[in-house]
Amino acid sequence: MSECIQLSFAVCRIGIYTCFRALCCKGPPPPRPEYDLVCIGLTGSGKTSLLSQLCSESPENIVSTTGFSIKAVPFQNAILNVKELGGADNIRKYWSRYYQGSQGVIFVLDSASSEDDLETARNELHSALQHPQLCTLPFLILANHQDKPAARSVQEIKKYFELEPLARGKRWILKPCSLDDMEAVKDSFSLLINLLEERDFEPSRM
Repeated sequence: MSECIQLSFAVCRIGIYTCFRALCCKGPPPPRPEYDLVCIGLTGSGKTSLLSQLCSESPENIVSTTGFSIKAVPFQNAILNVKELGGADNIRKYWSRYYQGSQGVIFVLDSASSEDDLETARNELHSALQHPQLCTLPFLILANHQDKPAARSVQEIKKYFELEPLARGKRWILKPCSLDDMEAVKDSFSLLINLLEERDFEPSRM
């Protein structure tokens, strides 16, 4: 009987010691990985509003980006340092100067824009997909303003932008979005983070 009591007491002491170590020696959680992204799209596509909402910034303080801005967008499993480039005509020609060091690309388009603007967005996306500093990177393409009556569907965008033939062999995601459904936007960014994580584990190319 005494042996059973001693054994129970020993097991209890081990259990308390294990719990104490778990509570006191756990240490801080590992740091979240950070990724440097570039965000491009025409003026009016909604880049600034989407990023500001992801950062929980007040809508009253949102001002369209004229040059470039950098936002640290936090997610549970990563931090995205997003360099947003202005989309005006006189700025787009300088986009490529800011591509260096990017690990992924966010392209935002206005799915309810005019035919002329949609054609311009198509040309800019084609140029980005083929740029030497971006062509191997994961792309998140957001068809924004899906809440507008004139919005084109994702399938229409995919066909018009000729994404299947142009981006074959590349890692890209095309998703609909609007400010009315930020959970869907967050889900799209989570898919991009998955692509970035997969790229981290790829063997180095010699």
